[in-house]
Amino acid sequence: MMNKQQLRNIYKEKRAQFSEESIEEMSLAIANQALRLPIWTATNYHIFLPITGKKEVNTEYLLHILQGKDKTVFVPKTDFKALAMKHILLQENTTIEISEYGIPEPKEGIAVPSSQIDVVFVPLLAYDIQGNRLGYGKGFYDRFLSQCKKEVTTVGLSFFEAEKEIKTEATDIPLDFVVTPDKTVAF
Repeated sequence: MMNKQQLRNIYKEKRAQFSEESIEEMSLAIANQALRLPIWTATNYHIFLPITGKKEVNTEYLLHILQGKDKTVFVPKTDFKALAMKHILLQENTTIEISEYGIPEPKEGIAVPSSQIDVVFVPLLAYDIQGNRLGYGKGFYDRFLSQCKKEVTTVGLSFFEAEKEIKTEATDIPLDFVVTPDKTVAF
């Protein structure tokens, strides 16, 4: 089994090969697949804004769906000193800025505790057939998810198929679903 760093490098390299156009097409396909998930009766959704330099899934299409369904949407604001995230209410007048780490984030806004979030769209580099995810390795999402209520629903977004197995730590929190351009997977 490959170690996490090797896997991270492989998936960063795989994503680097994608054109902007193919990322847009696959991101739209992911949003359309997500409509099939049993998550749309919830109220509060947390969604990441993509780091375009890292060729992440463009969540704009999912945002349009959430706004069209009149959902309450929160976006992350990271604190690298505390290695923590705040969840800021996304409103029409929310100013989004690129942080010093290249992450699009709200400049300011109304924050809610993690316990109020019902559904979390989770960024990832890779995942396995058990629903374990591989992120960038800073643990932001595992810490955030550990503070959520037990019934929170987690949805990973990926351009790729599952790995057989990813080595896990005690602090890793598995996903409930993963959405790819071709399908949704429940764990």
